[in-house]
Amino acid sequence: MSDKTIEALSEKLDRLVEAVARLGPAPTVPPRFDRADCFVWQADRRALEPVENVNRVDIGLIRGVDRVRDILSDNTDRFARDLPANNVLLWGARGMGKSSLVKAVHAEVNRTAASGQAPLKLVEIHREDIETLPQLMALLKAAPFRFILFCDDLSFDQNDTSYKSLKAALEGGVEGRPANVILYATSNRRHLLPRDMIENERSTAINPSEAVEEKVSLSDRFGLWLGFHKCSQDDYLAMIDGYVAHFGLEIAPETLRAEALEWATTRGSRSGRVAWQFIQDLAGRLGKRLDT
Repeated sequence: MSDKTIEALSEKLDRLVEAVARLGPAPTVPPRFDRADCFVWQADRRALEPVENVNRVDIGLIRGVDRVRDILSDNTDRFARDLPANNVLLWGARGMGKSSLVKAVHAEVNRTAASGQAPLKLVEIHREDIETLPQLMALLKAAPFRFILFCDDLSFDQNDTSYKSLKAALEGGVEGRPANVILYATSNRRHLLPRDMIENERSTAINPSEAVEEKVSLSDRFGLWLGFHKCSQDDYLAMIDGYVAHFGLEIAPETLRAEALEWATTRGSRSGRVAWQFIQDLAGRLGKRLDT
């Protein structure tokens, strides 16, 4: 075999090795937890991306959910102080501040932490990356910090079996949930699975009760269920008033009330999200910038 032939084969083998290496999972990037208090899990790169400017509002601006706000704050504070705390499922009406409350409570707990207490870290994992949860937890459990693992809009559709990975990662696996990690999830569904999926299991299974138990047991992994319900008109107007005072928007009270109610009527609902959208529109018309 000539030297040229050997060289050509060697080049082909090198290219083959590179191609095979690209097919495998990306190497895990060592996290730098000192860079920020919030991170986003990039599953494709097995990396935690620091978030310096977090999209959140002050906890004082979240109105109409006082009871669940206090429960979540207490649970988070206990966890930050290395005391027993529960995984939390925040479920209910859309636009009522479920994800905003998680981010606001995280910031408030860090702000009021005792001197010398390590900052609590918030790590967001996207719904479609739930299957990589074991790899993420392996990174977090070795770190000298405590973490809120946050999944926004968590739900599962027909034929989606990734919820079983989440069940095992939360409580059912051999290792269980790391002591320095807690899971907060938001969802419009209390049981995270569509009702027709649960009903279908009940109608087709040999033992209907066992089939349903399998589907709803995921929610049982969350020790706290915090319900968010549609707000009243008074709560909606209180949200508007809070934003107006916070951002210094100058408008007559009677005009503000009339415009806010008209905005909610055109949207067909009242919620924290609708209130914020009205404030954005109002500030734009007044030529006022909003510093969130």
